[in-house]
Amino acid sequence: MPPNNYVLIDFENVQPKNIEILKKHPFKIFVFVGENQVRIPFEIADALQQFGSEAKYIKISGNGQNALDFHIAFYIGQLSFEDPEGYFHIISKDTGFDPLVKHLRGRKMKVNRVSDLAEIPILRISNTTNKSEKIDAIVRNLSGRGQSRPRKVKTLSNTINSLFTNRLEEKELASVIKVLQEKKYIHLNQENVSYNLPKNY
Repeated sequence: MPPNNYVLIDFENVQPKNIEILKKHPFKIFVFVGENQVRIPFEIADALQQFGSEAKYIKISGNGQNALDFHIAFYIGQLSFEDPEGYFHIISKDTGFDPLVKHLRGRKMKVNRVSDLAEIPILRISNTTNKSEKIDAIVRNLSGRGQSRPRKVKTLSNTINSLFTNRLEEKELASVIKVLQEKKYIHLNQENVSYNLPKNY
């Protein structure tokens, strides 16, 4: 079963106009609003309302420098305690989050920061039609899984399909696995899979 995906939006820094693209996946959305932000544009409020209980606003307390950033950091800590397998996406142009992201990744947490919703890895993967980009995205994803990579062909197929929101037909799945073999990223022994993936991918 794929991990839950949490989207934490730094609304002081980014006011996304493309929230509807999140509908393709079961995201849990948290919009962090600054203490002095008193208006939410109708288009954004309307788009978020369609997610029901899966989307919520967090009005922060205080307006000191980086106050909102600390709130996001706290929520990631709390949510990761409740859901250690979750994948956390910080939506912000603020590179100040990057040391935190690096630290959490060092602790084997799945965290990233992007400046636009369309850059969320699972959306970028599922929207691409270029085959080499698909292979590249799959290899990147498998490399990031460490010891939790699928060990059986069936599980690998399910994992790849979940990256593309279960839209790949069996024929295309088989083709993708064949390319992974040809490029020597994977080795198949009957139903078992072993890996030869690039380091630091």
